[in-house]
Amino acid sequence: MRWPNVLRTMPSGLRAHVRCLRPAASISGRTLVAEAALLGVLLAMSACGGDTAADRPRPDSANPRELAADPAASAGATDSTPVDLASLGFTVGDGDAPVRVVEMSDFGCGYCRKFHLETWPTLRREFVETGKVQWKIIPFVTGMFTHSEAATMAADCALEQGPAAFEKMEQRLWRDQSSWKKSDDAGGLLRGWATGEGLDMDRYDSCVSERRPTHRLDAGRDLARRLGVRGTPTFFILGYPPLPGALPTETFRKVLNAVYDDATGQGR
Repeated sequence: MRWPNVLRTMPSGLRAHVRCLRPAASISGRTLVAEAALLGVLLAMSACGGDTAADRPRPDSANPRELAADPAASAGATDSTPVDLASLGFTVGDGDAPVRVVEMSDFGCGYCRKFHLETWPTLRREFVETGKVQWKIIPFVTGMFTHSEAATMAADCALEQGPAAFEKMEQRLWRDQSSWKKSDDAGGLLRGWATGEGLDMDRYDSCVSERRPTHRLDAGRDLARRLGVRGTPTFFILGYPPLPGALPTETFRKVLNAVYDDATGQGR
């Protein structure tokens, strides 16, 4: 499957009256995702809010599932200008996986860090590495956090050297988040980490000095604006309502199991 490259307005899809998450086996993936989305709204403290602008339009449902079958279909945004998702962020997992997830996170966000240190390893092991889910991480610099743009630039410059280089740098950014956020010389600190992780420093330095990732960072901001993202992390399971916040691991597991069952016909 190819990642979608066109964004248009989609219909709403969040349920308004949900009291609790029921066992995944008893309900459809769509209902469970809607309930988890509402849980994310109720647990607003599990996301980093930002100047992602309360005055921006916010679609209740991103429905990029249509794009999974037709890259020219819509993806839950507020206009129809083409956006090449394939050129943004880092993708891991089988390209033929029946479920695809787009994550928008800010490297400076504490809840994004929590997700990546506590929940992501489990989801990757159980869903991505088993071929059930393909996952795309799109960095979104919200403007809230000191040195976040420099950190994102460093990660993107590492990505220029391949997935392994990116993952080394990404993990360091999450693990030692407080160090670079508080640093008086974030650029120097990040460069030292890149050296320690074995990156080609001539390529890294030229990437940073030329600010080559700038257009991708800007595209990530634009995508977040058009999707109405109000905080990080926010997750878009293609074809379902958005999930805001660092949801508990077990909740995310139930959601992905239900969506996978829907996608493969096992939930019928």
